[in-house]
Amino acid sequence: MSDVLGVGLALPPDPVSLNILWPLITEAVDYYEVAPETLWRPRADGFLGGNGFRARFLQLKADSGLPFVAHGVGLSMAHPTPARRQRWLAQLRADQADFDFAWYTDHLGWTHAHGQNLSLPLAAPDTPETRRRLVGALRDIQSFAPLAGMENSASYFLPYPPLREPELIGEVLEEADGWLLLDLHNLYTMSTNMGFDPMDWLAAAPLGRVIEIHLSGGVDSRPGWLPGGRTMRLDSHDAAIPAPVWALLAAVRPRCPRLRGITVEHIEGSFTTRDLPRMRDELARARAAL
Repeated sequence: MSDVLGVGLALPPDPVSLNILWPLITEAVDYYEVAPETLWRPRADGFLGGNGFRARFLQLKADSGLPFVAHGVGLSMAHPTPARRQRWLAQLRADQADFDFAWYTDHLGWTHAHGQNLSLPLAAPDTPETRRRLVGALRDIQSFAPLAGMENSASYFLPYPPLREPELIGEVLEEADGWLLLDLHNLYTMSTNMGFDPMDWLAAAPLGRVIEIHLSGGVDSRPGWLPGGRTMRLDSHDAAIPAPVWALLAAVRPRCPRLRGITVEHIEGSFTTRDLPRMRDELARARAAL
């Protein structure tokens, strides 16, 4: 496997946010991460074609000479619908040909079922069928991308004990010879909401297969959001990376010998030019950790 890419930034599919981030995009990172689905638009034939973001990001690739990685949100790894999956893969192959992604990852869970787009991944049961589907999805990705991976999601419920999740991920990645995108804010969110020690989760995770780490922030829900008044940690990507996530990075980084990149994520519309110094500092701190 080739060398470490460095520190990357997730490119937001929003013109205003891209313009705000442009100094960081052009000066402070070593690679870019995109969600391929943000590069597409519906066509009259019912499927997908390129949009303005696709053209802009291809120009960025040509101008910068920096690599791209892909992090999908819609492959629905644990609940495939065969006809849709084949159309999706056809578009991803076209993206791979244009962007030459160093790797492609998607989320543990399912985002599409019975004709409904769920947007965010839902947890799947721990069954042989789920494992078969996850392995199959990774092998589908391997049919077009040089490396295929899966991200631990920020689930708000699980149909199994939370410390079973890293073992499930390890079993699937071992069978498929896949890679782990370790999202530390996702882990922090789940451990906060479900009351487990994230270090116990990491102790059971296949850290030797971590290829990329995600860093992001979030917020706690308002007390009146739930009838019982309980607050929940939200994986909203709309705040600074919190201290517990930095602590997790410091603890886990030495245990990920095949790590190739650390990516910082901020959702579009959640920052202004006043946030740029703080965001630049986050990228520098990630670089120091790497």
